[in-house]
Amino acid sequence: QVQLVESGGGLVQAGASLRLSCAASGGSFSRYSMGWFRQAPGKEREFVAAISRSDGRTVYADSVKGRFTISRDNAKNTVYLSMNSLKPEDTAVYYCAADHTYFDIVRSDSRAYDDWGQGTQVTVSS
Repeated sequence: QVQLVESGGGLVQAGASLRLSCAASGGSFSRYSMGWFRQAPGKEREFVAAISRSDGRTVYADSVKGRFTISRDNAKNTVYLSMNSLKPEDTAVYYCAADHTYFDIVRSDSRAYDDWGQGTQVTVSS
């Protein structure tokens, strides 16, 4: 099991940028595909972005495509989510998650992910 700790959330105005970080420990980070999810008040958790473990393939939700970028640094055991042109509807708790998939694939289904962080709050004011 890997421990995941998110950071970088905060309160920003619409149009601003933030970069979230997720530091992993206690596992083999480079073997996991990594994902970001978010959950807004009163809504279900939703997929945001994911990245493969080795070749940097990425998948994005349509709602963030072109504004958010997921990346990883296996040497630092860290995955990032760079968020630009933030909108009030991006307000949510953001979670990172590790997918212990045997295959080097990228998945958007939260049920595929094995380990989760505690989340970091992102609030975008209009």
